[in-house]
Amino acid sequence: MAHFLTRRKVMTTLVATAVMPSFGSAQTSDIWSVGQVFEALKTDQIRLIDVRSRAEWDETGLAEGAWAISLHEDRFPERLFAARDLADGRPVALTCATGGRSGSVMRSLRQAGYSGFIDVSEGMLGSSLGPGWIAAGLPVVDMETALATLPDGLVLAP
Repeated sequence: MAHFLTRRKVMTTLVATAVMPSFGSAQTSDIWSVGQVFEALKTDQIRLIDVRSRAEWDETGLAEGAWAISLHEDRFPERLFAARDLADGRPVALTCATGGRSGSVMRSLRQAGYSGFIDVSEGMLGSSLGPGWIAAGLPVVDMETALATLPDGLVLAP
């Protein structure tokens, strides 16, 4: 029962972070560059979740291999934990546009005692930590392709 209460607390915090700006910095041990994430994805060592909105996905596409699970859509916390389960023990990296939202989710997860998550703080568009996925010339797929390749347990019901 204690695990359920912790998960519920995390879910509440995650939903609240969808509208909160990011302050502070993430712990460096949980931060990877887009290059590190790309190499780990190629060798099937991690899973990657893009937490941005559908409008952002539509505008820029998503990193090839990323699971499209928007922080701004229903059941984000449940889908995040389902993705962690589907990762089969691999770390789960979180990315957004510039690291603000992914960093906020990471802080919530850490505060609740969860590990196994990575923050891609330069995000898709870049930040002070690096150029971002797109400027680094890493592969991108369109939103429809990313949504069509989501594992069954992560698809939002219509």
